[in-house]
Amino acid sequence: MKSREIRMMGTVIELSVQHKFADFILDELEIRLKEFNKRFSAHDPESELMRINKNAGRKPVKVHSDLYKLIKIGKEHSTPADSSLNIAIGPLVEAWRIGFGGTEVPADKDIQGLLPLTDPSNIILNDAKQTVLLKEPGMFIDLGALAKGYIADLLIPDLEAMEVSAAIINLGGNVLTYGPAPTQTDGYFRIGIQHPFKERGNHIAIVKAFNQSVVTSGIYERKLTLNNETYHHILDRHTGYPIETEIAGLTVVSNQSVDGEIWTGRLFGKSAEETIAALERIKDVAAIVVTKNGELHYSKSLKPHLII
Repeated sequence: MKSREIRMMGTVIELSVQHKFADFILDELEIRLKEFNKRFSAHDPESELMRINKNAGRKPVKVHSDLYKLIKIGKEHSTPADSSLNIAIGPLVEAWRIGFGGTEVPADKDIQGLLPLTDPSNIILNDAKQTVLLKEPGMFIDLGALAKGYIADLLIPDLEAMEVSAAIINLGGNVLTYGPAPTQTDGYFRIGIQHPFKERGNHIAIVKAFNQSVVTSGIYERKLTLNNETYHHILDRHTGYPIETEIAGLTVVSNQSVDGEIWTGRLFGKSAEETIAALERIKDVAAIVVTKNGELHYSKSLKPHLII
């Protein structure tokens, strides 16, 4: 397999493909990723998403069908009261900027002032016109919790059209496997789950994946330390502060990569038992949970595919 590393979407992207013309394939995938970045990014002031944010409280914005669909998915999974996912949390993400140059804790009065701007029910969608309106000035959609998985899924038709026999798309913690692993007799790719308390490259478990996505979210990736207090980047939609949780890392294994993003987002903050139980009820979705005290929990369906 031939590989390439790209810095984009606020992370390091690794692309690996098995193909006679691998360099051409990698070039094409890079072009597609740049196209998606211009559509979904909350960090590029000229992106299509940012046109929506700049018009908050003013007027609806007509958008590409891919962006409209993702915002619709995001709103659907942000509105349940028990969901930790919230695509309208952008004002708080911008205030904290953890992992994006933030160096201080926002004042509590500022956090309290921003909370009313994070209500996902104030994202107004028009299916017929494919428009998005943010009802209140100052609202800000951030698709960072969903976009990488959605983008990974959008790349699959490209891989099929270019007759790629095998690929790994690693969008910074979101890993999509495609086709049979060329170096494994059983065809399964081996995807390491980062150990939350050890240096990068140390795995607490390894998942065997075939045409599946492995998405991990954790409190150890992006953080801010001030006055001996550490703040992670996963914010509580109700308090505006980093979510208080016994979970250090949550990995979701699914057929659709966007499902991994949805459920790591929705369930982060629940107990390991609640998380596993919730996903037992969903077809083709399973979880691995690592708690702060180092306990490893996982769905029963993963047992044959997990190396501990």
